[in-house]
Amino acid sequence: MSTLARRDTKPELDLRRELHRRGMRYRVQVKVPGNNRRTIDIAFTRVRLAVYVDGCFWHGCPEHHVRPRANSEWWQWKIERNQARDADTDRELAEAGWEVLRIWEHEPPGLAADAVQGAYGELVQAR
Repeated sequence: MSTLARRDTKPELDLRRELHRRGMRYRVQVKVPGNNRRTIDIAFTRVRLAVYVDGCFWHGCPEHHVRPRANSEWWQWKIERNQARDADTDRELAEAGWEVLRIWEHEPPGLAADAVQGAYGELVQAR
């Protein structure tokens, strides 16, 4: 597991390319305020929008996640722990005044970018 990419995964790069193509500028791997052990995948710091691209296997996608048969109980514990960490991170960001958007890796980059652009536009208008 330690050899798996934690950043710059293909779905994340595809989304970043699409956002950049649309003229949206962002920061990558920004530390979560108040928690230096966690980072935001794609951050729009001016409007405080945090975007995460979650892997279907590691984050328990309701559509695609299939728990391995070998060591099943441990994998269930691991995925539930990841989901609890995600919820805790969302809470920490919300308390710091950030909006959080989570996108599954299976979403097409164009649709994911539409969601990001929509959330960004709403935050700009709210200012």
